[in-house]
Amino acid sequence: MTMLAEQVDGVIGVDTHRDTLAAAAVSPIGAVLASTDSPANARGYRRLLDFAREHVPGRRCWALEGIGSYGAGLASFLDQAGEHVVEVCWPKRVANRGGRKTDMLDAIRAAKEALATEHLIQPRLRGEREALRVLLATRQGAVLASTAAINQLKALIVSAPDDLRAELRKLKRPAQITCCAQFRDRPARNLEHRMTIRALRSTAQRIQTLQAEAKDLENEILALVRELTPELLDLLGIGPITAAQILVSWSHQGRFRSEAAFASFAGVSPIPASSGLTNRHRLNRSGDRQLNRAMHTVTLIRMRLDPATKAYVARRITEGKTSRDAQRCLKRAICRQIFKILERTDRTKIGSIKERTQAA
Repeated sequence: MTMLAEQVDGVIGVDTHRDTLAAAAVSPIGAVLASTDSPANARGYRRLLDFAREHVPGRRCWALEGIGSYGAGLASFLDQAGEHVVEVCWPKRVANRGGRKTDMLDAIRAAKEALATEHLIQPRLRGEREALRVLLATRQGAVLASTAAINQLKALIVSAPDDLRAELRKLKRPAQITCCAQFRDRPARNLEHRMTIRALRSTAQRIQTLQAEAKDLENEILALVRELTPELLDLLGIGPITAAQILVSWSHQGRFRSEAAFASFAGVSPIPASSGLTNRHRLNRSGDRQLNRAMHTVTLIRMRLDPATKAYVARRITEGKTSRDAQRCLKRAICRQIFKILERTDRTKIGSIKERTQAA
């Protein structure tokens, strides 16, 4: 496989922070040509591009840390300028206390890491993918806050006055939330009872607001997924949230060099775990854990509802595999099916979405 050092005349490594960017130009053999820093704004981005054109005027590549956070603006600017950008991982903590650490050293390390890496990481796209990501993150926040509020409501009911607790304990959770949200003040009661009523009503109304927000965001996600890849929603076990997470992690066609690379990224590729007379594999516990969670959700639903999946798992178990090993094999097969659908999706749909968005 051709290394990056054989394809470029230099690499610009960038260590990204909220307010500043540190950059270093490194030759294909690892020599530091020059270094600079700039503010993390539009003027700073143009300054870094001028710096790169001056010190690496020919074929060049940018190696950025934190493209999904502090480096997002620079990555978008460079992409629009037609520059070749790859992503490098955050540096691991040094093994000893004497390890050197500066922003410029991190920028140099980023460039050298890109030169030494066999499989470079393509940055995720923004646009539709970023729209899905922010919707998913916001919905997840609403769901977590709703869960916390429900737990608080349960705790309030447990410690409520006896008559109030007896009134609510016989109801199921949705009815409890509705009943508490409709509570009226009871002036004839003592202070503890009145304040408990107020706390229950406030908490229940918060739950209803958060649940309504999560539902609205889910509808937005569903509409966007239907525009991008409706084929995913046709698969058993894949709903709008799972499909959106798959799309966010996958990003775009060609980002993964093969289906096996996508499986490794999803954490469903088999890892050899043989020893002595034992010959087996285990699950991969690395990769994108949110994507792995989505794959696990699809697997559990199919194992419960799909007759063909039940037969597959039973056949694997009769072959001598454990239930966990059979589930691992099933995840790998599901990942292969999903990847084929993603890679053959008609991308003209996305282009039409962009045009409608820009027109709006």
